[in-house]
Amino acid sequence: MPQPPTTITDELGIALANLADSASGVLTPTLRLGVTGLSRAGKTIFITALVHNLLTQGRLPGFAPLADGRFIGAKLAEYPDATIPRFAYEQHLAALSASPPIWPESTRRISQLRIVLKFQSAKWWAGMTGPATLNLDIVDYPGEWLLDLPLLGLSFAEWSAEALERAQRPGSGKEAGPFLQTLASIDPLKQASDPDAELLATAFTDYLRRSREHGALSTLPPGRFLLPGDLEGSPALTFAPLPRPTQAIRGSSLYAMLEHRYEAYKDRVVRPFFRDHFARLDRQVVLVDTLRALNAGPAAVADLETALTAVMACFRQGEANPLLRPFVKRIDRILFAATKADHVHHTSHDRLEAILNRLVANAARRAQFAGAQTRSLALAAVRATSEGTIRENGETLATLIGTPIAGETLDGVTYDGKTEIALFPGDLPERPDSLFEDGTPVALNFLRFTPPQKLERNTAGEAVLPHIRFDRALDYLIGDWMA
Repeated sequence: MPQPPTTITDELGIALANLADSASGVLTPTLRLGVTGLSRAGKTIFITALVHNLLTQGRLPGFAPLADGRFIGAKLAEYPDATIPRFAYEQHLAALSASPPIWPESTRRISQLRIVLKFQSAKWWAGMTGPATLNLDIVDYPGEWLLDLPLLGLSFAEWSAEALERAQRPGSGKEAGPFLQTLASIDPLKQASDPDAELLATAFTDYLRRSREHGALSTLPPGRFLLPGDLEGSPALTFAPLPRPTQAIRGSSLYAMLEHRYEAYKDRVVRPFFRDHFARLDRQVVLVDTLRALNAGPAAVADLETALTAVMACFRQGEANPLLRPFVKRIDRILFAATKADHVHHTSHDRLEAILNRLVANAARRAQFAGAQTRSLALAAVRATSEGTIRENGETLATLIGTPIAGETLDGVTYDGKTEIALFPGDLPERPDSLFEDGTPVALNFLRFTPPQKLERNTAGEAVLPHIRFDRALDYLIGDWMA
């Protein structure tokens, strides 16, 4: 899928915004980091851990500026755009530090945060210029909104055809059946009316919600139908896919009404989001809940691959012309991160990364061709489990030790959120291609765990967030800017 089309007005707005960023960064450079991922991939946890580790100089042996003794410190600062809500870092950290600890609420709106980093450069002239500073601007937004970017390149007829084909696939009857029944009862060429539009939109939204709950959540836009915010009930969110009629389409028909609303949704909701945020990023993290897709089955894995390829085509990637850099930004580094690496034993982490590499292969090749660097990593921004072993039938099995979230069920046992268990999570396949060649299911004992019940404290009394390879992710994303 090609990059979403932009208008001359879009490009002018993007250029002016980038020029303003460049002007404000003459004395202190600014790095804009986008943290994205589909729903429940762990965006809020990732950002909270990133900020906390920088503020407290956490245990980050793989983060070169800290390991080399060049990192001086960090502080939160006022974000320059007063119209964008602030990322609620303090509230999210309080949730992780509570007794008992809980996971912070998922992202429900766009938010941003600026953290100012002070460090000593490793360059030879650094001794003459003194410590350097870097503004790190972090952009967070709901994963559901990410699904909308490919819509910019699709007409109403094209989107409808894709959406209806997906709804009619074998195995989708439970989720899509009620919507398809409602659709069959309404003539797209009848006189347009708000009750008919609302009936279809409600049935379609229910279908999207059921699909997300049952694991098929990757390629089901529009994302704002699930998290409408202040647009709830507006005409911009009151449409649904319709089969294109073979007869002439009257301007007063229901089909024409929903087509108009679809275009309004793209122009007034999706396009400004792309223009004001995506086109101004320098670095990108794409968080992928690979294990959840594996647990949901082969169809969800294939669906996730399609979603990642489509979404990554929307980013502006590669090296920008140095003469145009004040006006044009490109994402020059992308980190693909398989989250929740603490839900499998460390002996399976290389297989988890191999599966992630297979999922993002098409997206990574496109980014590399454009001139951007990419890397894949299995990580846990906040580690919820430890590891151990158990003996079973004379065999030693590697286990995870943690506390399942209340309501989690496995083998007929429902957990209360207080009981710590040892769990053999199962093995990931040696060959990632087997997931795509024959749809081989993966037998995982997949449970969601609570945050660590008791956090360690550093010498200053600050909480230490345990992690897996988070330091490597941080070094890849910002380490070169602090060299």
